[in-house]
Amino acid sequence: MRIRRRFAILGAAACMVAAGCTGGSTTPSAPSQAPQGSGAAAPSAGAGAANAAFPRNETLYTSGTQWGPPANWNPLRTWDSATGTKGLVYETLFLYDPQTDKFTPWLAESGTWTDDKTYDLKLRQGVTWADGKPFTADDVVFTVELGKMKTIPYANLWDWLEKVEAVDPGTVRFTFSKANYQQWANWVYSNAIVPKHIWEGRSEDEVLNGVNEKPVGTGPYTYHSHDQDRMAWVKRDGWWATAALGKEVKPKYVVDIVNSSNEVAMGLLLQKGLDLSNNFLPGVANLVQGDFGIKTYYPEPPYMLSANTAFLVPNTAKKPLDDPAFRKAIANSIDTKKIVEGVYGNLVKAAGPTGLLPQWDKYVDQAVVSEKGFSFDTKKAKKLLADAGYKDGDGDGFVENKDGSKASLKIIVPAGWTDWMEASRVIAEGAKAAGIDLTPEFPDYNALVDQRGSGKFDLLLNNERQLSNTPWMYYDYMFRLPINKQQNTVNFGRYENKKVWDLVQDLDGKKADDVEGMKQVASEIQKIQLDDLPVIPLWYNGLWAQTSNAVWTNWPTSDPATPKSPPTMWRNWLELGGVLTLTELKPVGG
Repeated sequence: MRIRRRFAILGAAACMVAAGCTGGSTTPSAPSQAPQGSGAAAPSAGAGAANAAFPRNETLYTSGTQWGPPANWNPLRTWDSATGTKGLVYETLFLYDPQTDKFTPWLAESGTWTDDKTYDLKLRQGVTWADGKPFTADDVVFTVELGKMKTIPYANLWDWLEKVEAVDPGTVRFTFSKANYQQWANWVYSNAIVPKHIWEGRSEDEVLNGVNEKPVGTGPYTYHSHDQDRMAWVKRDGWWATAALGKEVKPKYVVDIVNSSNEVAMGLLLQKGLDLSNNFLPGVANLVQGDFGIKTYYPEPPYMLSANTAFLVPNTAKKPLDDPAFRKAIANSIDTKKIVEGVYGNLVKAAGPTGLLPQWDKYVDQAVVSEKGFSFDTKKAKKLLADAGYKDGDGDGFVENKDGSKASLKIIVPAGWTDWMEASRVIAEGAKAAGIDLTPEFPDYNALVDQRGSGKFDLLLNNERQLSNTPWMYYDYMFRLPINKQQNTVNFGRYENKKVWDLVQDLDGKKADDVEGMKQVASEIQKIQLDDLPVIPLWYNGLWAQTSNAVWTNWPTSDPATPKSPPTMWRNWLELGGVLTLTELKPVGG
């Protein structure tokens, strides 16, 4: 196996592409003018702002979310809108803190189930859009009803929502045909509300695919400028949270640098041209331990909060991967410790057999894990194969299918995602030692997406689902039925089990505060999951975050005296408390 060399802090070694938050392997050109030093004004490129400058002591420079030029400011496009579109400009009804499992009313003041199928939402008074128009129940109703357009990402909401109505300007009532409490709790903090007076009249194509230039939201920032290599936001007056909650974002400007490579990000961080890097930097231990003024959330391994699980996904529609015994043999053949230490240098944590993130530990039935879990054990992997009837009939060192045909398998990860490429080599090495012929392949990202969606693969690595308010999100990802010709977002392994899917729907029907009820259903799901292993959890990817104290201080860390909100600009994380980080920052010398 090729072991990756350690990153040299001041050297020119190329950093790895961040598999935990990229959407592909292609990277744009480097920023044309990197900001230098804490006293200089960093140039601002952008439409109508070519000669403007951002005072360094008022500007927060970030990077690690956007891998191409800003293309749209459409908050419904949560996968490719410009960094900060949702969270800095457009806001959600609630925030959710995954560290404490708490919801914080945001645009809403409260939400109450008045009966099993009726939910009343009280809106915060005094909120205005950036153009001065009042935020009202009509805006919420309008946003929810956009989901009646079949292409809108939350269109499935209308499979179980009967109607939404404005009871009065400050109250919205939702009437459901079926109360999917887990999904609803997720919806209220995950989806941005848009202004009816600006968005009404747009076609379905414009709603989903429109660029939405000059975005108007309720959040603390508004559009300043953008260019090929950056997105710039400027603080606006009149943000409702300042008067209502005493919250004020501290940077006047937020400038997100398009990530050209992690090597460039490392250079900017060391030159104090970045304040927050959300890139994967494999040599971060040297940064934290050295005299560079750079911190991570934890001062020791794994350094980062956990953000998502990396799963090995077998195609259960293909032989021999349709056999749970064969999948268990693969699971027991993988030396995850070698990946955690050798590939990642302890920047990630080994996953538990259920794959549930550490923040969801309370939902893990440890008795089930003790009875049915797996761990690295080559001898056990070989025995599982032998007991299931897999033999090496031709003496090449690898077992064949039960009918005697070759069982030569491929594991695919995107070309350029070098940490995953190295991890796949470790996986293949362990499988071969157990007698399974497994070879890594590295297609281009778009080709991999095609293979993944159409089921034309053997095994792949995937971490599509992020941390959320509920483990239902992971189980929906693993088990959703029915299987379609194209599986573009969930159940890539095409695992069919109606019993476990019924349990996932039962979990969806548990109220968000019914922890014991959720635990009971999760336990039953875990029994089936660990018996069948339709996906194999390997490690927890970190919420990559490195912060510099050169210009801004009081970053979130594990130190009891610092904030605990996530230090991140990743898409879909500002509503997980990332926006609160901006309210806690303190300027150096300020």
